[in-house]
Amino acid sequence: MKKSFHGSIVAMVTPFRDGQVDEAKIRELVEFHVKNGTDAIVPCGTTGESPTLSHEEHKKVVEVTIAAAAGRVPVVAGTGSNSTAEAIALTQHAKKAGADGVLMVCPYYNKPTQKGLIAHYKAVAEAVDIPIIMYNIPGRTGVNMLPDTVATLAELQNIVGMKEASGSLEQMTEVISLCGEQITVVSGDDTLTLPLMVVGGKGVISVIANILPKETAELTHAALNGDWKRAKELHLRLFPLCKAMFYETNPGPVKTAMQILGRINGELRLPLAPMSEANREKLQKALKAYGLLS
Repeated sequence: MKKSFHGSIVAMVTPFRDGQVDEAKIRELVEFHVKNGTDAIVPCGTTGESPTLSHEEHKKVVEVTIAAAAGRVPVVAGTGSNSTAEAIALTQHAKKAGADGVLMVCPYYNKPTQKGLIAHYKAVAEAVDIPIIMYNIPGRTGVNMLPDTVATLAELQNIVGMKEASGSLEQMTEVISLCGEQITVVSGDDTLTLPLMVVGGKGVISVIANILPKETAELTHAALNGDWKRAKELHLRLFPLCKAMFYETNPGPVKTAMQILGRINGELRLPLAPMSEANREKLQKALKAYGLLS
């Protein structure tokens, strides 16, 4: 039986202070998620600004997160790269550090063929014995991992899941119908969590859970338990705020929202720049409409 990660899995932001990774704040955020029922934590995903972390910082963020979680909640480390050798090295480190699994984005920028994608994931799966969640986000990578490709890779023992952020419910449905119970499919987009769960998805790797972990967990658990009425209520309530997280490039809005709510200082790394004043005001209105600001 393959390992399964489901429910509300947070794509955790990486807090910085004066350009450095803020380790104390990482520990604080992990505690916040454990207390609020988050089902698993992903450090060093796109939301964690992994493209601008040095290898040393990347490893440190993973290690600090694992130590802070202390086995109370699974840690799924982001270990994707557009170099297969680098993805293997980061995945080996995650296993050694004690991660419960890894999240691996499709190689970006090089635009591999479907054959190249299969070879990439196969190479990592054969090199490191750890549960792997694949991650399809064509808007960021420039390549769309097709359902047949997913089905081929789903046959590998340690490929256990798929984070789907193609934006196409049709494609996600096809992945689920082709793969059956071989892998767990989760949403990579908060606005599509509920629709995906209706057709057999098992949760979300979430941006909004950085702000509302309890509510995101409640939504996914309601859907997993077949309480569709409650899941729909939560989905519709969260929906405007989920959309607000993409007023600008992620994680700009979520870090700004966390700053407005007094949780982190909101510091981003270049080339990500602070939000425009107009979008920041819109974001503030969305937080107020939800009831997070008086």
